[in-house]
Amino acid sequence: MTLTSIETELAQTIGDARAMRRMIVGNRLDWGVDLNGAYRIQQARFANEICIGYKLGLISPAKQQQMGLEQPIYGRITPSMIGDQVVQLGNFVQPRLEPELVVVLRRSIPATAEPGAVACAIGGFFIGVDILDSVWRDYRFSAVEVIADNASSGGFLLGARLHERVPDGELRLYLNGELRTAGSIAALGHLEQQLCWLARNVDGLAAGQIIFLGSPAQAVPATTGVLEVTVGDDIIQAYLAGEE
Repeated sequence: MTLTSIETELAQTIGDARAMRRMIVGNRLDWGVDLNGAYRIQQARFANEICIGYKLGLISPAKQQQMGLEQPIYGRITPSMIGDQVVQLGNFVQPRLEPELVVVLRRSIPATAEPGAVACAIGGFFIGVDILDSVWRDYRFSAVEVIADNASSGGFLLGARLHERVPDGELRLYLNGELRTAGSIAALGHLEQQLCWLARNVDGLAAGQIIFLGSPAQAVPATTGVLEVTVGDDIIQAYLAGEE
C-alpha cells in the first residue's frame, strides 16, 4: 500500500513514538489526513503482520459525538498483541485497562452480511481485557490520530472459558483486589449490528477471527499487581509487572 507524503509523515511520527515509548502532543488539526487516510496508515503499519481480528472503539453515541463521528472506529489485532499471565507494563507508553466482551467467529462474515447471518457465524464469547495504549499524551487526540494509532491498541488478554451465549451481568475489573471499574454487558447494545458494520468496513471477516466488542466500563490506568476481570463465575487473572 502506498501512502501519500502527509500520510507517511503521520505514520512515521506514530512509529517513532512507539519505538521510543514516548508521548507526543495530539489534537493537531493540521495533518491534512482524513479518516480514510488514517485507516490506510493503520493498515500500512501492520502490512507485514497477520490480522487475527479487530477491536471496536468509541461504541457509544456519546463518545462518537465527542470525537465528531457518527460511527465507531476499529483497530487491528495481531498475534504479538495477545498477552499471557504476566504483562510487562514497561512495554507500553501509557497503558490503561478496559474489561471487554470478545466474540470468536466460526464462520466467515462477508461484507454484505445481514444481522441474521452474522448471528449464525458467531462461535461463542470470551471475556477479555483491552490493554489500551496511546502515543498521544493523556489520550487527547483527534479521530484521525487515534485511528492512525490503531485505535489505541496496546495488547489484549483473553479468558479461557468459551460462553455459547452472551453472558449476563456486569464486567468487573479489579486491581489488587479493589474494584476499579465495572459496566453491564447489556450496555454494549446490538452486537450483530456492530459486527455487520465492521464487516462492511473491513471488506469481510474471516472464520477464526476474534473481535473485541468494546467496553461498557470506563478505562482505568494500569498499575503493578494482580489484575482480575470477572463476569458471574468466569474470571481472568494476570500479573502486571513494572519495569525490569
